[in-house]
Order: sequence, then C-alpha cells, then structure tokens
Amino acid sequence: MTGPRGSSAVVNSESRQMMAHFTGLIGKTVFTALILAFFVVPVLWLVFAPFDAHPSLNVKLPDFTFNNFKVLFENPNAIASLGNSLILALGSMVLVLVLGSLASYSLSRVKIPGRDVLLYTLLLLSSIITGTAAMVPTFLLMVKLGLIDSQFGVILVLSGGILPTVIFILKDFMDSTPKSYEESARLYGAKPLQILWDVVIPLARPGLATIAVWAVVQVWGNFLVPYILLRSPSKSPAAVVMYTFYTEGGQPNLALISAFSLLFSIPVIAMYFFVNRRYGFRFHGGIKS
Repeated sequence: MTGPRGSSAVVNSESRQMMAHFTGLIGKTVFTALILAFFVVPVLWLVFAPFDAHPSLNVKLPDFTFNNFKVLFENPNAIASLGNSLILALGSMVLVLVLGSLASYSLSRVKIPGRDVLLYTLLLLSSIITGTAAMVPTFLLMVKLGLIDSQFGVILVLSGGILPTVIFILKDFMDSTPKSYEESARLYGAKPLQILWDVVIPLARPGLATIAVWAVVQVWGNFLVPYILLRSPSKSPAAVVMYTFYTEGGQPNLALISAFSLLFSIPVIAMYFFVNRRYGFRFHGGIKS
C-alpha cells in the first residue's frame, strides 16, 4: 500500500510535470507570436502607410488620404518603371522556361557520364558565385557584347543566374513523366520536340508554373544587375527607381515609397495566388512511371 509520503511524492511529481508542460506551452506561444509579429508587422505597414497623410516607420491607423498615390502617378518614372520590371521579369521567365525545359528533358532522358555531378556542380556554383561576386566579369562581358544599357542584356544576365536552379528542379518533373507515353507517341511518328511539347510539357505543367512564379520573384526585386548595367532612367525597373525617392532634404520620402511599394507588390502576389489556386506549389514531380 502507498503511504502518505508516497502519495505526496506522486502528487508533487504530477505537479512538476504539469508546471513544466504549462511553462513549455507558454514558451511556444510566445515564440510563435514573435515569429508572426516579425512577418505580420511589415505587411501591416505596407497596407496602412500608403493611405496615411503622414506615414512613418511605425504601424498605426492611417490619417486616410489618396494624395500619396496622386503624387506617385505624377512622377514620370514611377509607373514606367513597373512596365520595365514587367519586361525584365517576363522576358527572364520565358527564357529560363524554354531553356530549362529543353536542358532538363535532355538530361533526364539521355544517359551521360557524370550527369548528376554536373547538375549538383551547377547548382553549387550558382549558390556560391553570387551576382555580387560575378558582377565585374559580367560587366566587362556586357561591354564587349555591346549590351550595356540594354534590357535584353539584363535579361540574359538574370536568366543565366537562375537557370542552373531551374534545370535542377525541372529535371525531377521530367524524371517523373512516364516514358510509356513518349514511346506511344513515337509509334505514331512524333518527333522529339513534338513529344516534349505535346506529352511532357502538359504533364510537367505544375512544375513549370511553380518555376514561372519563382523566376518572376527572383527578377522582380533584383536591384544590383539593372542598377549597374542600365544607364537610362527610362529603362530602369521599379527596384532601381524606388531608390531615388528622396525628399529635397535628402530623407527617404515615405509617402512615395509606401505607395510605390504597394503597387510594386501587387503583381507578384496576384500571380502567386493565381498559380497556387490552379496548380499548387511543389518543387518535386508527382507522376511516376
């Protein structure tokens, strides 16, 4: 039989366990709240500040006005820069999708020695050699090619930076496409490019949609490459033009920056929700042969 001391020890042990559980629950709750605040507070600022007559770095209910957007639309380079960003983003997206699809399909179907080593090497080098580290040789190359102050040159540089990752991701989708479908197409006389376009691409469409959004995001907010390679303000994208929003006293113009930031974020957010609703986001293939 359990004596009084034994019962007391059991009660104390259960109390300590409950206290530890309660303390751990409080700690997890506080930690989660801090993480949420870290992400939510900037979003709240982005929503409220554009409509505040006197925006600041603090998150507060706005003194409601549309004057910030009126001043923004009067800036000759602001709206045009969004079009320039769209040109760079869509151009890079199309280029990496076309080249990435061809390269990943070839690497998936053709057995060559060292194929996997090549893929991992490309991915590793693209992660180690960042745009900042490669900017000097890239600039000299663009000078030699006569592509300084050319949006096409910026598209080539940006596409080259993200292409290894695109090939690495898309190869998994190509590997997951049943080869029996391609063999059936060959029996009917389909050529390799026809098979890729009519058989493989439709099956890999979720992966292509994911890569499309990822490529747009990588290019949309890129500042360094267009800032160095473009000379004309009329060709500069939004990420570069935003850098020029200062008051006459040299202080950041928060009214223009907040309004422009909201417009700057809408296209990417809309594209994300459209693609996520239709295909969902995943970085691995889902069809097995």
